[in-house]
Amino acid sequence: MAENQQQIPARLDDEIGEANATGRMPVVFIHGLWLLPSSWDRWAAVFEEAGFAPLSPGWPDDPQTVAEANANPEPFAGKSVGDVADHYDAVIADLDKKPAVIGHSFGGLVAQILAGRGLASSTVAIDAAPFRGVLPLPISALRSAAPVLGNPANRRRAVPLTYDQFRYAFANAVPEDEAKQLYETYAVPAAGEPVFQAATANLNPWTEAKVDTDNPDRGPLLIISGEKDHTVPRAISEAAFKRQERNKAVTEFVEIPNRGHALTIDGGWREVCDTALGFVQKYT
Repeated sequence: MAENQQQIPARLDDEIGEANATGRMPVVFIHGLWLLPSSWDRWAAVFEEAGFAPLSPGWPDDPQTVAEANANPEPFAGKSVGDVADHYDAVIADLDKKPAVIGHSFGGLVAQILAGRGLASSTVAIDAAPFRGVLPLPISALRSAAPVLGNPANRRRAVPLTYDQFRYAFANAVPEDEAKQLYETYAVPAAGEPVFQAATANLNPWTEAKVDTDNPDRGPLLIISGEKDHTVPRAISEAAFKRQERNKAVTEFVEIPNRGHALTIDGGWREVCDTALGFVQKYT
């Protein structure tokens, strides 16, 4: 049992127990900033129908609903990349089978950290936040991060996005009506700490935003990039791929045309889901 097992709430223990009871291959979904585990609900249904045991554990202390999160954002504050990675490490430690791990945005970074620890049977990182050694800093990525990085005090705060900020960072590749619907349905405040960690990763040798890309037990990895993503442009995803492909395990890269950072939740989510599912099935 992992040392930080006490951080896992009873409801998550129940979810882990149910996944183990199925005897199926578990799939752990990891959301990124400004979203909740509910952003994976449709994905989980697809993977369950395909014969997997899906889990969406959430970050430590995640509220249950978007309404609750927006009414009381404080539980998000102060969560670091290391906190989140260790939380998922504890979840995986209690699974009977090594899971596939799928993450989006900062969840994609955490997914790669877990793979680098040898904890994933296969990994899909979707528009993943950069780690130490990933050097490109496109202007659109800096603009997307500006709502957090613009105020150093945000490092310890929970930071919401305005609709206009969400529209640019997440929903730039969908029509206005859909962007508003996505904002109302999914957007919640997020911890500022991980954004600062990613922004300074190449300046800090001790950063938590680092990935062991050399571990021979990393397992197969797919990196998915949305062509029109402002938050994590292709240059970032491609740089991560180039570092990861040095690993002896399978490393693949797929770009999804005409998609922004909301590609896991917008109207085209199923294309991305099926791409991830096909990869996991291939290496299960």
